[in-house]
Parts: sequence; C-alpha cells; structure tokens
Amino acid sequence: MFKITRRAFVGAVSGVLLAAQPVLSGAQEAAGITVTNAYARFLPGAKAGAAFMEITNNGTEDDRLVAARSDAAVKVETHTHKAGADGVMQMIHVAEGFAVPAGESRFLERGGDHLMFMGLTGKPSDGDTVHVTLSFERAGEIELDIPVDNAR
Repeated sequence: MFKITRRAFVGAVSGVLLAAQPVLSGAQEAAGITVTNAYARFLPGAKAGAAFMEITNNGTEDDRLVAARSDAAVKVETHTHKAGADGVMQMIHVAEGFAVPAGESRFLERGGDHLMFMGLTGKPSDGDTVHVTLSFERAGEIELDIPVDNAR
C-alpha cells in the first residue's frame, strides 16, 4: 500500500496551487505580458464605461498596449486624466497607447490611465462580464473576460 507523509502531501498541493495561481486570480498571459486584477464599471444609464487592471511585462523587452476592442462597445480607447490649463482634470484619449517597460507593471486605475468603452452596445451590470481583446506591439493579443463591479 502507498503511503504519503503530510509534508509530501502539503508540498504537492502547494505546487499545484502555485501552478494554478494565474488561473485562480483571473490572470491572463501572452508572450510575457500578464494582466491581473481587471474589473469594469458600467453605471446604469451611462453611455460609456471603463475598465481597470494591472498589466505586467515579465519580458526583457519593452512593450506597449496599442489598442483594445470589445463587443460591449462601438469603440474602446486608451484614456487618461490630465490637468487642463485651468487646473481642472480632463479625460483625454492617449492615441499612442500605454507603454509597459520590461520588468515593470502599468496600472490602469480610476483617476488615471484606463480603457474607455464608448457607444455601449448593451447594458452591462454588476456581476456580468465583458469580453475584451487587448493588442500589444510585441506580445500580440490577450483576450479577457472582465467582471463588471460598479462598487469598486
């Protein structure tokens, strides 16, 4: 009969959980780019929405998020907030996308860089997910199912 010690069992389970961590955390990865902690906000009655996430470049070469698309909107753009001449924060389109230097993370977060969904094709609400494709210069495309969480 085969016996396994508690230490061997814990080690085996830990290894399986460590290997599954990207799946368990909702992470998506392609060519050294990992996307984690993604969520979207689509407030009731709004004509636009936004998505936020952490993009990590685990590679040795810089990359850039150059585009995004989703069936949830007519178009998805890279946006940020910037102080205008009068000191008032304004949301602006970042046509060149977002740089993600090698070995670093880029945070898309409220009040800063984010993905802007314009011309919504439906009414995503809390608990729904929206399918999004991110396009990177080097890594190519990463597909995500982003949960809608209007409370965040």
